[in-house]
Amino acid sequence: MNRIVILGRGGAGKSTLAARLGATLALPVIELDKHFWAPDLTPTPKDRWVEIQHRLTGGEQWIIDGDLGPYDVLDVRLRAADTVIVLDFPLWRCAWRALRRSRENLAFWHWLLTYRRRSLPPVMAAIAANAGRAELHLLRSPRAVEQLLTQARRT
Repeated sequence: MNRIVILGRGGAGKSTLAARLGATLALPVIELDKHFWAPDLTPTPKDRWVEIQHRLTGGEQWIIDGDLGPYDVLDVRLRAADTVIVLDFPLWRCAWRALRRSRENLAFWHWLLTYRRRSLPPVMAAIAANAGRAELHLLRSPRAVEQLLTQARRT
């Protein structure tokens, strides 16, 4: 576990897991939101986003957390990853966390509400197409996250 990609619906806890895993494994953590969104929440154009991801994945060790939904270009970081973690928590848990975290726009809520049906299948297809050699962890509960962290501590 040296080059880790963490994906999942908004409010799933991607950033929290990345921070905890980064501390456990002594790996640098890269939050995609900080590199993708302009201060006015304008998305980065796809061609520029590909260039940025090539730069971000150039190192030997990193954890990249973020799922940018319909704006994302996953293949760059998936090809570079040796481990992919997908957080597939229930809608109610993610919605509650998102409500507590901040105010989000309508597009975010649409993405969050339809994630499992509309976004997760293309994410899984992108993983299959681009990260075939990577170890895949599909985590569906906080308990599964804790088990992964315990496993990481042992390595």
